[in-house]
Amino acid sequence: MLDQMNFSADLWLSPGPGGWTFVTLPEACADQIRFVAAGQKAKSWGMIKVKVTIGSSTWRTTIWPDKASGSFLLPVKAAVRKAEKVSVGDTVKVDMTVVDEPRA
Repeated sequence: MLDQMNFSADLWLSPGPGGWTFVTLPEACADQIRFVAAGQKAKSWGMIKVKVTIGSSTWRTTIWPDKASGSFLLPVKAAVRKAEKVSVGDTVKVDMTVVDEPRA
């Protein structure tokens, strides 16, 4: 099952060693993902496979649920941030597609 989402969100740095850079998905996207993911195979920690585009950079990754926000977190790797000349605190436009297989 595929589902396309488009949104803008701020990049932020997680606390702790080797802090990761994320965007938190808007609530409407999180609701849409929960609906789509209901028919998918269960993944570790509730992770969901996605294809993401920011600017001219496209890659595959996983998003995972975040109890603190009640949404999902999308990691944005250093190579993408460098290629797109964005950093923590910047707002990025995200095009994201859920790309997992339905349950067998």
